[in-house]
Amino acid sequence: MPAKRPKSSKLDLTRPFVIVDFLFDRGLLSVSIKNAGSMPATNVRVEFSHKLMGVDGTVEVSAQALFNSLEFLPAGKEIATFLDTSASYFRSKQPTLVSAQITYRDTENRKFEQTIHHNLEIYRDIGFVDLASPRPLPEV
Repeated sequence: MPAKRPKSSKLDLTRPFVIVDFLFDRGLLSVSIKNAGSMPATNVRVEFSHKLMGVDGTVEVSAQALFNSLEFLPAGKEIATFLDTSASYFRSKQPTLVSAQITYRDTENRKFEQTIHHNLEIYRDIGFVDLASPRPLPEV
């Protein structure tokens, strides 16, 4: 008897598809929320597995309205917010394994939910040049 084939796991591109990602740019960490689908998302909510404390551990970024009061997110739109410098984030012993549970609806009020797992540890050892304060080159 032939083995059963799993059901197709193709993404339905005729719906919203909201993701949360962490962005690393020359030592700066940001958190973004993006609708990668082809239809608008409504009532978007993100619940993180841990509090995300940024700006030297003084601001709870995960409590921002962006993550708990986003009523409309057009298709293709991405919104990012600054979290912290990578050096400060790791120095203050913030969580590196973070999950984001995302719930949202489409314009027909159908509910969608997914959880995305992130390992921020991957950013710890990435080298970068701080172009804002260049250092003189060593003399030869």
